[in-house]
Amino acid sequence: MKGIEVDVPSGWECRIRQAGHTEDTATVLPVLHAATVALSADRADYGGGVVEKLRDGDVFISLIEFGEEAVGSNLYPPVDAIPQVDHSMFNPFQLQRSLPGQAGTQVFFTYSGRAFCMYVVLGSFGRRVSLAARANEIIRSLSIEAL
Repeated sequence: MKGIEVDVPSGWECRIRQAGHTEDTATVLPVLHAATVALSADRADYGGGVVEKLRDGDVFISLIEFGEEAVGSNLYPPVDAIPQVDHSMFNPFQLQRSLPGQAGTQVFFTYSGRAFCMYVVLGSFGRRVSLAARANEIIRSLSIEAL
């Protein structure tokens, strides 16, 4: 969808849908969700409806595109490659909604002339080393083309 592709590894479910995230409400931009649990149809952009299902070995990723006004801004710096996550980036206090044992991180970036927020939730802060590596399975498989 709109120049975003992903090779979904075994054990993951991935869906891309459209949502509006710009000041111009007529603009529709993609939101990619990937998880090691089933993605509910009524899930929120940042994982509401999914993160509650995460067990200690699970991961949820949301890649949300923002509009042209965000491209290259201070919050969305340009990068040469889609950023991967490191276990040191995760914190229980970086969640949209705190759930026991979970940890999250957000990465903001501009890639291929497009601005994104990548929000990653791990089912277990204690297992963040192995779960961050698991999140990178999906992240490494992402392809984002300029529009």
